[in-house]
Amino acid sequence: MAFVLGIPVNMAMVWLVAMVVFLVIEALVPGLVSLWFAIGALAAVLAAALNAPIWLQLVWFFVVSVAALWLTRPLVKKFINSKVQPTNADAVIGRECLVIEDIDNI
Repeated sequence: MAFVLGIPVNMAMVWLVAMVVFLVIEALVPGLVSLWFAIGALAAVLAAALNAPIWLQLVWFFVVSVAALWLTRPLVKKFINSKVQPTNADAVIGRECLVIEDIDNI
């Protein structure tokens, strides 16, 4: 049991609340933003349930979050950005050309 300002704190509940907050943020924000942190918080909940010290819970949170991000991000990006269609402009990227009209970005 951890103490904050002399008040006992159940770390498993703290990690559960953090996981719910990360999942709510994930539901509200477009794209994948905090799913990996929710997975890390779940790992920290398991560590807290096994009475691991707080420093180990934090290590588990960060290690599992980074591992989940590293393992799943390329796969997730592939499915999220699958609607991109190549255009003829893709063929001229990195090439030199002569512009004969004014370019107006607006």
